[in-house]
Amino acid sequence: MLGAFELDPDLVHLNHGSYGAVPSEVRREQDRWRTAIERNPTGFFQDQLPDALRGMAAHAARRFGGCSDDWVFCENVTAAVNGVLQSLALGPNDEILTTSHAYGAVLKAMTLVSARRGATLKVADLPAMLEHDEQVIAAVGSALGPRTRLLVIDHITSATATILPVRRIASLARAAGVPILIDGAHVPGQLALDVSALGADWYTGNAHKWLFAPRGCGLLWTAPARQEITRPAVLSHGTDQGYAAAFDWIGTRDPSPWLCFETAALAHDAFGGKELMSRNRELAATAAGDLASELAAPVAGPPAMRASMAALLLDRRTGAAEQAAAIRHAFASERHIMVPVYGFSDALWLRISAQVYNTADDYRVLADACRTLLPRFGVGSCGIPGTIGTNRHR
Repeated sequence: MLGAFELDPDLVHLNHGSYGAVPSEVRREQDRWRTAIERNPTGFFQDQLPDALRGMAAHAARRFGGCSDDWVFCENVTAAVNGVLQSLALGPNDEILTTSHAYGAVLKAMTLVSARRGATLKVADLPAMLEHDEQVIAAVGSALGPRTRLLVIDHITSATATILPVRRIASLARAAGVPILIDGAHVPGQLALDVSALGADWYTGNAHKWLFAPRGCGLLWTAPARQEITRPAVLSHGTDQGYAAAFDWIGTRDPSPWLCFETAALAHDAFGGKELMSRNRELAATAAGDLASELAAPVAGPPAMRASMAALLLDRRTGAAEQAAAIRHAFASERHIMVPVYGFSDALWLRISAQVYNTADDYRVLADACRTLLPRFGVGSCGIPGTIGTNRHR
């Protein structure tokens, strides 16, 4: 299946979760749209684009629930979150609530917006190694309060690749009268999604991670009751024309990633659709289990709380995370493996992805590289010296 993409066949690609991969047929569709734009920019932007965008929004609604008017496109989840944050009337007595697993860019945006408005950002602390949904429910439920004006929660966390119980969390938020924004950056193409069944006020996801769209294809769903106040962070000609119009036109930019949404979604279907998601989940679970045994590195979250990614805790030793970039570069330059290595919660982590072009051999290559490279950096699982590779046959 690697031949269906333009990925370098000499590399082992285990980082689909960060930047995705675009099938060749989808890239050709993007080229077709770009050519159409260049042939007649004036006619395209003034006459063709409005209907084309609304047509793609209708495809999003058919696939993910809701109505076409509820869906708008943006560059990515970060842009969508910033739009929602800027749309809220926050003041000195208000709080934004999130969790310690929030994505770094989103956390920074919430921090700055809160500071500028005199509001408070409150972070509910979750264990890095979550074991069950009740831990999340208890932490978020106890943190909701009379000053909470927005709850921002991940559907699948980036750092630990853990699925959070967003439907139950949304129910808690509704009972407390708190609007909820769900960050589903990793969900489209990795989990089945019906936004209308979640009870959220806003849901945002990226089609360019797991659904094979070109990069820059983010989506935002907004409940009808919240559309009157919701606008993009960049305000332009559509600002006073309503929710969808405001997002559809914020100035001249390349809309081709959004116009490829249908083609990308159909490519996902052609690769297996639901069966592909199930296959990827099983492959990621098997690979994570094998790597955990090989490296004595625990996996974040039980299998029921994971999908097509898994995060392994390599080392809790103080300062280990500072070596993350050097280790990642060693994997890439010496063993031709593209895999994220990063710091989170005072520990060093490695995250794997499973996509249609991956096989079990890819993770065996990674395990061998870990046994060779990690000891060079003094990395032992959970900070215990000499543990890398000692449980190979467990």
